[in-house]
Amino acid sequence: MYVWDGDGKRYLDFSGSAAVNFIGHGVSEIAAAMAEQAGKLEFVHTSQFTTAVAEEYAEELLAFAGENFRDGSVYFTSGGSESIETALKLARQYHVEIGETQRYQVISRKQSYHGATFGALSVSGNKKRREMYLQMVKEFAHVGVPYCYRCAFDCTDGCFNCGQQYASEVEQAIEASQGEAAAFVFEPVSGATLGAVVPPPGYLEKVADVCRRHGVLLIADEVMTGMGRTGRNFAVDHWGVAPDILVTAKGLSSGYAPLGAVIASKKVVDAIAKGSGAFLHGFTYNAHPVSVAAGQAVLRYLIAHGLVRAANSQESGTLAHALRQALDGLLDLPVVGDVRGVGLLLGVELVADKKTKQPFAPEKNFAPRVGQAAAEQGLLVYPMQGSVDGVSGDHLLLAPPAVMSQEQASWAVDRLRAAIETAMLS
Repeated sequence: MYVWDGDGKRYLDFSGSAAVNFIGHGVSEIAAAMAEQAGKLEFVHTSQFTTAVAEEYAEELLAFAGENFRDGSVYFTSGGSESIETALKLARQYHVEIGETQRYQVISRKQSYHGATFGALSVSGNKKRREMYLQMVKEFAHVGVPYCYRCAFDCTDGCFNCGQQYASEVEQAIEASQGEAAAFVFEPVSGATLGAVVPPPGYLEKVADVCRRHGVLLIADEVMTGMGRTGRNFAVDHWGVAPDILVTAKGLSSGYAPLGAVIASKKVVDAIAKGSGAFLHGFTYNAHPVSVAAGQAVLRYLIAHGLVRAANSQESGTLAHALRQALDGLLDLPVVGDVRGVGLLLGVELVADKKTKQPFAPEKNFAPRVGQAAAEQGLLVYPMQGSVDGVSGDHLLLAPPAVMSQEQASWAVDRLRAAIETAMLS
């Protein structure tokens, strides 16, 4: 659970770095698997060879992804942004292969984040990360995202109706594309931009149905939510949604090596296999042998140690359940407006006025000040701003490794409370 800085100060990693580390730091089995692979073969280019470790790991990852990806394929990359770029191009080629060459638009959501490269940035909705580059990116439709704490619709029924209204925005955007929509990309649970916002009941199911009826591919961005983080193998499993393409990274290797993956369903794979026979795309370090060895070792480790169950906040007695209960206790603080999330992907929204939900002025840098106060006490969190409108709105993203003890969780929440109180006084 810990990292040390150059001066020897110890920090408890309450954010998994950036929601990356899921199995804990310093696991010797992972380093050993990487060293063993490096000793056998450090690199070959995928245009010339495949490797046993990549093939074996792909089979294991497909099994972990579940029945929806039976007979599918995995495309390994070096991280989340590369994986999103890959998924966007894969969606386009799928439609070309089946003769729907007019389809190229990728619909996404406001207040989302899918990566730093230009393609990924074009489908992201994070205002601060996009605004400097807007003249350089291709823009498609961005629809609203359900955010029940600040919902634009009526939420008196537990947000079901508002979820349906937000899902209708997806259908309206598809229809407005006049047959040119190729895919809809979404985060099942919002990442750092909104801070672990969980979709309302029925929303993702309706979105999946809309996409299916209109022949639009569904791309689940599970860079942050995948590989057990939310207490399921992948977050879409909470809602029984079956995406055509699933993107994952971060927890895929738990940070031990740069690694991402695009998991494609049989429908997508067959379209290319029966068409041109080749995906027109590639990076030098696709399926890097040492990286995929790390990923395979991480997958085997998290299964062997029951870490997906440890991250299940809906099961009494688990680490995630205890942590959520402890975090809910922060709601008695006058600046904590909302505690949300699922599993070990959690958000704490900080507000200037709880009654009106008025956010802090952006220049107060309230979340970063909480983050700094926490770090001074030896606790690492992930502070963010812009959740309300892209500029204002402060929250903390919490995504600890699943090996955290309940005692460590209690200590971390106590330190977080103290950090928030320190920021309130400064």
